Amino acid sequence: MAKNKGARIIITLRCVNCLKTSNNHEKTNISLKNLKNKISKKVDYTTTKNRRNTPDRLGLKKYCPKCNLHTLHKEIK
Repeated sequence: MAKNKGARIIITLRCVNCLKTSNNHEKTNISLKNLKNKISKKVDYTTTKNRRNTPDRLGLKKYCPKCNLHTLHKEIK
């Protein structure tokens, strides 16, 4: 019998740079159509983590197609 199988959980990772730029879209001169295309291009990564070994939020460097480079992706709720 396995003991305490609930240690691993599934988490979602989202780009930190995209979160910053999506909030500040009013400051840049981007057309509304171009802005909708960039927002719809959002990519989230899913992975698992052991909540006993890493109780705080996880941050990994992953490729973001919206930013077109490797950026920091942090765990979201």
